[in-house]
Amino acid sequence: MRLENKVAIVTGGAAGIGRAICELFAQEGAKIVVADIEVDGGEETTRMIRESRGESLFVRTDVSVESDVQAMVEATKAAYGTVDVLVNDAAAFVFGEVQNITDADWQRVFGVNVIGQAYCVKHVLPVMKEAGGGAIVNIASVSGYIAQPAFIPYNASKGAVMQLTRCLALDLAPYNIRVNCVCPGSVLTQATELHRKFVGEDRETFLAEAANSNFMKRNADPREIACGALFLASDEASFVTGTPLVMDGGGTA
Repeated sequence: MRLENKVAIVTGGAAGIGRAICELFAQEGAKIVVADIEVDGGEETTRMIRESRGESLFVRTDVSVESDVQAMVEATKAAYGTVDVLVNDAAAFVFGEVQNITDADWQRVFGVNVIGQAYCVKHVLPVMKEAGGGAIVNIASVSGYIAQPAFIPYNASKGAVMQLTRCLALDLAPYNIRVNCVCPGSVLTQATELHRKFVGEDRETFLAEAANSNFMKRNADPREIACGALFLASDEASFVTGTPLVMDGGGTA
C-alpha cells in the first residue's frame, strides 16, 4: 500500500504502460484518474480497477489541448479533492526521416509528448502546491539517449522530455514537488506494433531483434516499467528528483 490514500492522474492510461501503471498504482492504494483520448480503452481500464475493488475515474482527455487538461484536473478535484501524483504517459508515436516529416507530424509529436506533459504539470501545480507537495513521473524513453534509424520526431520529443524533467525538478523543488522520468527500452505494447509495421518486418523477427539489443535478451512487460514508475511516485523516492530511471535490460549500458 505504498500509495495508500493518494490520488494519481495517469495520462495514456487506456493501454500499454499507462494501463499497467494504473492497475499497479490502484493495487498500491491510490485512487486513479485515467486520462486518455481513447474512450473505450480508458473506460476499460477504469472498469478493471473497479472490479478489483479500487477507485477510479475516466476523463476523456487530449493532452495537447490545454482546455482538455484543465477540465481533467478540475474533474479530479471534484471527485477526489486533490492530486498527489501525476504520471505523464500519453504519447504520439511518429516515425520517419527528416525529409518526409510533415508539419502536422511535428505538431502532433511535440504537442502530445512535450507540450502535453507541460500542460498537465501546469494545471496540477496549484493543486500540489496547496497540498504541500507531490510527485510527477514523466515517461520518456531510451530513444532520448540514442539515435535510431527513421525515428527523428519521436527521438527528438523524448530527448525534450528528459530536459523538461530536469528543468521542472529544479523549478518545483521549493514546493516539495519531485519530478523524475522513466526511460523504457523495448516493451511489449501496441506502440511496439506500430513501430514494427512502420519498419515492415514480420513480428517474430522484429521482437527477436529488439530482444537481442539488450543484455537480458528479452523485451519488457509493461508491468515491469510500472514498477519503476511506482518507486518514483512513492515516498521511497523522497530524495530522488531530476532523475532519469533507465529500464532497458542494459541496452544502453
